[in-house]
Amino acid sequence: MNQDIINEIKNNDYASITETIEKFLSEQIEKNHAKGIILGLSGGVDSAVLAYICKRKLKEKTLAMIMPDTSITPSETEDALKMIALTGIEHKLIDIKPIVNEYSMYLEPNEKSKGNLRARIRTNILYYYANSKNYLVLGSSDKSEYLIGYFTKFGDGASDITPIISLYKLQVREIAKYLGVPEKIISKKSSPHLWKEHKAEEELGVSYEEIDSILYCLCDKKLSVEETVKITQIEKSIVDKIHELNINSEHKRLQAQKPDRE
Repeated sequence: MNQDIINEIKNNDYASITETIEKFLSEQIEKNHAKGIILGLSGGVDSAVLAYICKRKLKEKTLAMIMPDTSITPSETEDALKMIALTGIEHKLIDIKPIVNEYSMYLEPNEKSKGNLRARIRTNILYYYANSKNYLVLGSSDKSEYLIGYFTKFGDGASDITPIISLYKLQVREIAKYLGVPEKIISKKSSPHLWKEHKAEEELGVSYEEIDSILYCLCDKKLSVEETVKITQIEKSIVDKIHELNINSEHKRLQAQKPDRE
């Protein structure tokens, strides 16, 4: 793997990026005549970055929802609560296990679909409170996950605004350092929490260093697969895999399709 590419991805002015996101959030609240913003807080780095950004100038207008169930270990919930203690933003904790169990009584078993159901239940709860408080829902997807479709459609992929969607996972970790997010959260293995012991890199079979290097070359530098293999020094089978994930997940990044009218 080419360390120079990784360094190129990481090398950014994170103070300026933070200010841009803060301005964006304030403008969106004003533009949409909203009273604040709401986010799901999982204990992972993406949502932690959102919480830390929100606490700087929008602390009194932010609500964080912590929504554990059997797919989330107690330590993850403890980390989420630690983020609340460190940021001081308002929060609510709702155990979604009874809701998931109620759905499961009427549905035929399928563990992957049940995992996506968990993500959609969490989003339903976010929008319930967003409706009741006139808040905007923040999406926590980063650029890495967005470009390979690593999110649940109408689940964690659903939101009103997506503040960190232009940042690759490696960049999210860097801005987390700038914001003062604890190292334990930054270095933790990413997880969508769709089932117990769910780890993103294990499911994908690729590290984020590889994913970001490949996507950066394919999408930002507009290089071909062959050129990406050469410059990243990553096996072609892995580059092909990420390229295919990007292409095959396009439907998740588009509005619902409709037939053309003559």
